[in-house]
Amino acid sequence: MFLFKYEREYWNQYHLIAGLDEAGRGAWAGPVCAAAVIFEKNVVIEGVNDSKKLSPHKRETLFDQIKARCVSYGIGMIEPAVIDAINILEATKKAMIMALTQLKPQPDFLFIDGNIRLDYPLPQKPIIDGDALSHSIAAASILAKVSRDRLMIKMADQYPEYGFESHKGYGTKLHREILKKNGCLSIHRKSYAPISAILMEASR
Repeated sequence: MFLFKYEREYWNQYHLIAGLDEAGRGAWAGPVCAAAVIFEKNVVIEGVNDSKKLSPHKRETLFDQIKARCVSYGIGMIEPAVIDAINILEATKKAMIMALTQLKPQPDFLFIDGNIRLDYPLPQKPIIDGDALSHSIAAASILAKVSRDRLMIKMADQYPEYGFESHKGYGTKLHREILKKNGCLSIHRKSYAPISAILMEASR
């Protein structure tokens, strides 16, 4: 399988490899969520792929399968106020490290989606488009996406007029229209240009 391109190469050197990915990095509201997951060598979960290529129902099904069949997994979330304070890249790294610290046992090696390197005492390999090339990164993308989506649906219950169950905090046309009508919430990322522009317009 193409998704095992990197696993096959590194399994000769390392026993426990963790894949890491994030969800919500580009959203206007809500946390950035990262997941880390370890599988035993040669464990294959049919259907695991980049979470963006899967239906919500398929992601939910795979979410439970991944948790049941992995060695260990962790989920880290960093709130909008922290994202605004330290920037989204540093917040993403922080969420990934939070997820990593939950893994028991700790891995021997890390596959990280994108070009991110973590200040963490383990050897690691950033992989561009890793969620399309690594089974463990793809699995992490599903854990992160489902965990964040579930939280945003809870936010929709708290703020029913904002449509979070639909756009999950991303910058859709609907979200923009709602923001212009209702203004921003505490869970919006005020350092993001579209949000800061709406805040400036509202203050005039």
